[in-house]
Amino acid sequence: MLKKGNKLYSILTGSCPKCHQENMYLDKNPYHISKIFDMHERCSHCHTKYKIEPSFFYGAMYVSYAVGVAFAVAAFVISKLFIGASLINTFISIVVTLVVFMPIIIRLSRNIWINFFIHYDKDKAS
Repeated sequence: MLKKGNKLYSILTGSCPKCHQENMYLDKNPYHISKIFDMHERCSHCHTKYKIEPSFFYGAMYVSYAVGVAFAVAAFVISKLFIGASLINTFISIVVTLVVFMPIIIRLSRNIWINFFIHYDKDKAS
């Protein structure tokens, strides 16, 4: 389904956007909160620098907003339309969803942001 060479592969796996050979993060588990932002400086395979410039990932905050809205809408649709929960319970489910998935939203946002600027290069992948 997801093959190397596809941007979606890099975004969902957190792999290097240039070669898709290694994970960008020191710890793959986003729920280790103290290490959520810790990244390798460069890819050990293709030597792509992840932090292109100082404060590069501040732009991921804008992406994070959109990803958070998508998670909130999904929580609303599931709780209100499928389960038929009351309005207050629907609100609670949205808040709980955003809190529980916060580490994943952060990582996804950073992955999406870096994939805007660095593109897959099949020559670097081999």
